[in-house]
Amino acid sequence: MLTSEAISPDKVRALGGAFGFLALGKATGVTTVEQGMNVAAEGGMLAVRVVQDGLIRVKLFTAEESGQPGMASTIAIVEDAASKEPAFTVEEEESAYVLTTELLRVGVDKEDGSVTFAEIGGMVVARQRGLLWNDLGAVTARFAASETVRYYGLGEKTGGLDKRGERYEMWNSDVYAPHVPEIDALYQSIPLLVVHEEEATYGLFLDNPGRTCFDMRSEGDGFLIQSETGSFDYYFIAGPAMKEVVGRYTSLTGRMELPPQWALGYHQSRYSYMSQDEVLELARTFREKDIPCDVIYLDIHYMEGYRVFTFDPVRFPDPRSMIAELKSMGIRIVPIVDPGVKLDLNYEVFREGVTAGYFCRKPSGEPFVGPVWPGQSVFPDFTEDAVSRWWGDLHTFYTEMGIEGAWNDMNEPAVFNESKTMDIDTIHGNNGSPVTHGEIHNLYGLLMSKATFEGLGRHLGGNRPFVLTRAGYAGIQRYAAVWTGDNRSFWEHMAMAMPMVLNLGLSGVSFAGPDIGGFAHHCSGELLARWTQMGALFPYCRNHSELSSIRQEPWSFGPEIEAICREYIGLRYRLMPLIYSVFRESAETGLPVIRPLVLEYPDDPSVANLSDQFLLGDSLLVAPIYRAGTDHRAVYLPSGRWQDYWTGETLEGGRHVLAYAPLDKLPLYVKAGGIIPHADVASSTMEWLSGSDSEEAAAGASVLSIDLYGGGAAESIFDYYEDDGLTVDYRGGSYYSARLSLREAEGIATFRVQLVRSGYAGGRVNWRLTFKGLSFLPHQVGVKRSGEGRDLAAADGDWTPVQAAEWQYDKVAGELTIEIDRPMDSIEITVRAHS
Repeated sequence: MLTSEAISPDKVRALGGAFGFLALGKATGVTTVEQGMNVAAEGGMLAVRVVQDGLIRVKLFTAEESGQPGMASTIAIVEDAASKEPAFTVEEEESAYVLTTELLRVGVDKEDGSVTFAEIGGMVVARQRGLLWNDLGAVTARFAASETVRYYGLGEKTGGLDKRGERYEMWNSDVYAPHVPEIDALYQSIPLLVVHEEEATYGLFLDNPGRTCFDMRSEGDGFLIQSETGSFDYYFIAGPAMKEVVGRYTSLTGRMELPPQWALGYHQSRYSYMSQDEVLELARTFREKDIPCDVIYLDIHYMEGYRVFTFDPVRFPDPRSMIAELKSMGIRIVPIVDPGVKLDLNYEVFREGVTAGYFCRKPSGEPFVGPVWPGQSVFPDFTEDAVSRWWGDLHTFYTEMGIEGAWNDMNEPAVFNESKTMDIDTIHGNNGSPVTHGEIHNLYGLLMSKATFEGLGRHLGGNRPFVLTRAGYAGIQRYAAVWTGDNRSFWEHMAMAMPMVLNLGLSGVSFAGPDIGGFAHHCSGELLARWTQMGALFPYCRNHSELSSIRQEPWSFGPEIEAICREYIGLRYRLMPLIYSVFRESAETGLPVIRPLVLEYPDDPSVANLSDQFLLGDSLLVAPIYRAGTDHRAVYLPSGRWQDYWTGETLEGGRHVLAYAPLDKLPLYVKAGGIIPHADVASSTMEWLSGSDSEEAAAGASVLSIDLYGGGAAESIFDYYEDDGLTVDYRGGSYYSARLSLREAEGIATFRVQLVRSGYAGGRVNWRLTFKGLSFLPHQVGVKRSGEGRDLAAADGDWTPVQAAEWQYDKVAGELTIEIDRPMDSIEITVRAHS
């Protein structure tokens, strides 16, 4: 607990100390180079590079550095991010040196070295007003902004959706408490700021894994970006739409690999399940109570003396048989793996690592040693490729037992010392280019996750690995899912999870979520019910609690809460075809799985800081209850028509509505034109993938239901995707994909399936289409097919009536249902009213 001593004047610290000693000064000349231009100035040099059209890199070199400017990037940047031969010109104008691409004009002012980013038409999008630095190498950049600006992104930060008026540091930190709006650094550091102005949206990514700062508070007419050490190397990311910024940013830092489908199921964890018998009993309880579950976690007590890559021989005497029995129930084990390796000469992992020189070192050459769970420990130097491969291959200890995922914790790295992490003067070998820990601190968790992901991938025989991480940096989405760390069983923490995960999504990290129910403190039945409702529709879905807290498994609070948890965990599984397809979209485009409404409705001022609602995909609106004793809440529906997911009631948008939500109801709405695929509930995703002994269950696993919500003002589109959910065969084309579209106008509703690929023969081969909310009474249904190998637009004009016996209309519900085989060519189904 802090006291007033914390605000003693001698404790106040500005990042990097005083600024303003040095500046670029006047620009004195320009040189055209490969990919861009170098602008020389009195105090240094600016390197301006075209990465892609719409993506510009700017790197500062002080006078001491400008003789041999190095343009190496961090591992955050993917190798193929840059265009091979970008088209650009460099010209000297009266007041500036200007680089022009097809989309942008980047000007460096001759008078003061300020940088302007403008559209080709001339509209200035962003202006960096100057660069200042001190003799310690700390740099600050000032950017202009309007009075109406909004700020998003910055990864895992507390507070609301819009970060205007806030200030945050980037320094991966083990923060058990407190998680409050004023805390400025947690476990993840993603230095991407999405700047949303009325005219255009753009992004700024500062690729510096040391301590940096984004300050949207100190300057009334702009914001500051600061670095304490290392290079000042930023990327301007053009829009003009927010979706384009997110897409370009993820083309720069990478997109997630499609996870195994089991990783999208419900996960159960506790710090800790203490024995093999307890784990098996837990799994049997899930199955006896008919609550879906795909994953159980093992926290640190499964290990022998907290040594990674071990099982305690007393608590877990036969892990191989336990894992096999769990898999027979459709449940996988994910064990925790921390970076701290116990300093113990009798411990093989330590002996191998110290003999090979694989651990981080102090300037004296001795390994850095710090206390964590095993006691005095050493830490692998993941900046070295050889160390990463060694660490990854150690995971054969798990994969040979049938384990396919790992949970990386404590990888900020957390150390139980005064600084809470590795000493900043610790040396990382960095493949022959040594750096201090202070320079690359925020990379440590990403590098560990990369080593883990790649190691698992090498040893899973073609199955997809799953990695969960607490710490990360820009690009972490390529290797791991993220959970938001040691939250509390507070209603406020449930509410805070929404803007936190939404901004992670805008920062490229789609696969994210909090600990459902809260990790520490004590959950209540009401809080667990409400949090499970919300968490069931988050990308990552795990219930986790610490060892001294009250138990919070779904059945812990009696039959009423158990039934609610069963229903909403089941809802996640029913919606898995939607969730999996949206994950595929995210892996392809970088767009988030769950989205703030501002992403889809950027011109609606009512959603600019809407932090307590979100969209799953672009059509399903989720409005959780996050206050105790609450059974009503205001829900904002954007313009257009919306349907209540539960009742089918049609509501006009562009306004707030009052939703009635007793404890067993989560307010859900589908926008008109929405296309929502779903399936029968299963006990685990393996039940869909491997079939079932029950004929009824096997038949249900083959059915895909698609709800088509009529009344949209324009054609709506949904990309449906399916594969085996387990292997990497999809990379070679073993998947089924189709673009589904829906349009309703003047008494005609048209549903189109434009086949993209039919490379997967398994899965849901029977489709049940349900038209909901049609504005007319259907009279005829017809179908048009493209024929094998032909585009639907080129199909014959024949429209074949579907016999009345083959479609059903429920007048009470206002729903029309048609059953078809999964289309293996493109088709169009048309519903007509009476002429």
